[in-house]
Amino acid sequence: MPQTLYVNPATGNDTANGSQSTPFKTITKALGQIQPDTIIQLAPGNYNTASGEVFPLQVPSGVTILGNEGTKGNGILVEGSGGYTSPTLALQNITFLMANNAAIRGVTVTNLARRGTAVWIESTAPIVANCTFSKCNREGVLATGTANPTILNNVCLENGGNGISVTRDCGGEIRGNSCRKTGYGISIDGNAKSLVVDNTISENRFGMSISVEAKPVLRNNRIENNEEYGLAVTGNAIPDLGKSLQEPGGNILRNNGKLDILNVTKNTLVSFGNQLTASKVSGSINIDGNVVAGNPPVDTPPGGNPPGGNPPGGNPPDNSGNPPDVVTPVFSDIQNHWARQFIEALSAQGMISGFKDGTFKPDDKMTRAQYAALLVKAFNPPAKRQAENFTDVPASFWGYNAIQQAYRGGFVAGFPNKTFKPNDNVQRVQVIVSLVNGLGLAVADANALNAYSDKTAIPDYAKDEVVTASKKRIVVNYPNVKQLNPTKEATRGEVAAMIYQALVDAKRVSAINSDYIVSV
Repeated sequence: MPQTLYVNPATGNDTANGSQSTPFKTITKALGQIQPDTIIQLAPGNYNTASGEVFPLQVPSGVTILGNEGTKGNGILVEGSGGYTSPTLALQNITFLMANNAAIRGVTVTNLARRGTAVWIESTAPIVANCTFSKCNREGVLATGTANPTILNNVCLENGGNGISVTRDCGGEIRGNSCRKTGYGISIDGNAKSLVVDNTISENRFGMSISVEAKPVLRNNRIENNEEYGLAVTGNAIPDLGKSLQEPGGNILRNNGKLDILNVTKNTLVSFGNQLTASKVSGSINIDGNVVAGNPPVDTPPGGNPPGGNPPGGNPPDNSGNPPDVVTPVFSDIQNHWARQFIEALSAQGMISGFKDGTFKPDDKMTRAQYAALLVKAFNPPAKRQAENFTDVPASFWGYNAIQQAYRGGFVAGFPNKTFKPNDNVQRVQVIVSLVNGLGLAVADANALNAYSDKTAIPDYAKDEVVTASKKRIVVNYPNVKQLNPTKEATRGEVAAMIYQALVDAKRVSAINSDYIVSV
C-alpha cells in the first residue's frame, strides 16, 4: 500500500513524522523519508528557499508529488531553482528533476532563474499532469535524451521561452495541455517523435516549432490566435499532420498573425483532415491531396509588434533605403549563400526581417542601431543597469527604445563622449563582445586565440571576449574559418550566424552544421 507523507509550509515541522496531523514543513524533508510508492501530499502555501526548500527537487522513481489536480495547483506554489548538469544539455537551472515512473500532479511551479525550467525530464518516463507552469524564465517542461514522458492537461502560461520543449531522441505523449502567452507554445526538435494530441496553443508569439529531424504526430490540436506563425517547420523536420482522409489530423490552424503554417524545409508537408486555409501557408504543402506552394503575407500581423520586438515606428531602415517590414520565410537571394541555414532559422522564429522584394541582402552591412534592434528581438534582455541618454540618439529616433533596452541589458555600450553612433556599421568584434557581455559568459583558455591567423589584429579590450566566444562556438568566420577579421564591418549574414550560435549556446535552438563555425 502506498505511503503518504504530508507537507505544509505554514504549520509543518521537519522534526515531525510527516503524518496528516503532524506534517513536514518542506518537500525536501519528505523526499528524504520516502519508500517505494510514496505520495507526498502538499498543502496550500508557498514552497521556496525561504520556507526551507533546497533546489532542485529530485523526485525518485515511484514517488508522486501531489497538490490539487482539480484546480491545477492553484494556491500550491513551488518557486525556486538549483543547478543541474544535464548529460545532453550541460548546466541548467531547474526546479524539479523527474526520475523514471515519478509523477508531479496538481502543483503550480515557477522558476525565475536565468534560463530557468520548472520540470526537467532526462531520459526517463515520468508523468506531469494537471499542473500550472507560470512565469518561468525559460519553459515549463523540458524533455531531453531518450525521455518518454506523459505530459497531460497542464497549463503553461506567461513563460519566458516555451511552454513545453522536447528535444534529442524523445518520444512520449503531450496531451490536453494549454500553452498561452509565451514564446513558442510547444517546441520540438532533434529526432523527437512525440505524440501531440488535443492541446490548445494560442496567444503565444509563435504557436509551435518543429525543427531539425523531428517527426512528431499532431492530432486534434487547436493552434490559433498566435501573434506570428501557428506552426513553423524548419530543418529537415517532417510532422505527421494526417496521413490520409482515413487517418486525418483533425488539427485546427487558424487566425495566426502572419501564417498558419510556415514550411521552410525542402519537404512537402502532408496535411489531411485539418482545418487549414491554403492562403495562410508558406512552402510546399499537400492539403487533402492538393499540393500548394503558399506565399507569405505582405503585411505585418494584426495586434502590433511581438514581445520585445520592433520599436515604435516600424522596423529600422536598411542601408538600401527599403524598410525591412516583412518577415519573408524563404529569401530569394540566400539559396546558395553560406549563411542560409542561420538566416532561415532566425526568420522562422521571427527574429530577423527581409525586404518587400523578397530578398534578405545577406552581404549588406548592419548599423549599430539595427544590431541593437536585432538583439532585443533575439534575447529581450531584462534591465541590468540604468539607462544612458546618448547625445546622438534622441527619443524621436526610430531605434531609441531598442538601443535603450540593449544598453540596459548589458549587450551594447556607448562611447566616452556619451554618443552611441547609431548609424555607424557594427564591427565583427563588437558583435562578439556584445554577445559575451550581454549573456554573461566567461571561459578562459590561454591558447584559444591561436585559432586565428590574424590574432594580432584583435583589440586588447576584446581578447577575453573573443576567447570566450570561440570556446562557446559563437564565432563564425567566412570564407576562411581561421581569419577573424575583427575590425571588419559585419554583414547581415555574419550577424545572423553569430546571433544563432549564441542561441545554440543558450540551449534555445538546435545546432546547425557549418564548416565556418570556429571550434577551439
